[in-house]
Amino acid sequence: MPDTQALVMTFLTSLKNATARQTAELLRSVISQQRVPYTNQAGALIDAVKAVGEQLIAANPVELAVGNIVRRVLHIIREEDLSLTTAAIGELNLSAVSDDENDDDRDGNTTLSAAAVAAAARSTLRPPSLQTLLEDTPVSAAVPQTSSSGAADKSSRSRKLKHDVIEAVNELIQDIVTCHEQIAEQAVEHIHQNEVILTLGSSRTVSEFLFAAKEKKRSFRVFVAEGAPRYQGHLLAKELVARGLQTTLITDSAVFAMISRVNMVCLGHFSRLVLDFLKCF
Repeated sequence: MPDTQALVMTFLTSLKNATARQTAELLRSVISQQRVPYTNQAGALIDAVKAVGEQLIAANPVELAVGNIVRRVLHIIREEDLSLTTAAIGELNLSAVSDDENDDDRDGNTTLSAAAVAAAARSTLRPPSLQTLLEDTPVSAAVPQTSSSGAADKSSRSRKLKHDVIEAVNELIQDIVTCHEQIAEQAVEHIHQNEVILTLGSSRTVSEFLFAAKEKKRSFRVFVAEGAPRYQGHLLAKELVARGLQTTLITDSAVFAMISRVNMVCLGHFSRLVLDFLKCF
């Protein structure tokens, strides 16, 4: 009969992956159904995502995947808004140059001054950082509209922003579904011959990563900390041994003695178990 605890851990791993995917799908639906105003389109999308994200995080504060996906989607919105704004500024610059070269053919459009373009560029071309990722003020365009732009251009930009954000979220969902395979494909680039690897607990991402290196004929040794009090390391060690990897199960206190021999530390998702373990160091 299969090991019941192993089945439980497999289910929990798939549950976390499903949580991340379903969170991204929910936020995609929120963005798709959100009515975007003519002004501050990114701000409206960010407010809608934040409102839903706060409810999800409050419902289960321990599940880190939910908050991470919410933050990632917020970053996507700001990134796509920045991209559209940069393109709009580029078009305005080209228009200004063209008007200067053809003074006799002006059609009455208002041209941005160099100072206005510079001010807009300073406010919009600032790349988002980890410190400002959750700021209330979105990276949004403050570019004056020309007299010929009108509501049609604003509406078109609004649809373009939503479309680009939804496409980016679709790519995020696809990455979540295939994350284990994508990480495992890079194993041969990071694990070299005769290395000593330390890991903790039980993680499908880590196990697939190590298995992929083994299939590429890499020879290495793995030390697995048992991860008391839940002892998930026992499950991973048993799985690695079954797949033919040189594996040694050690107590958590033995990490101090082994760390000088270790070339690499592989950890899966930062669950509460990992966070509690790291507090000991």
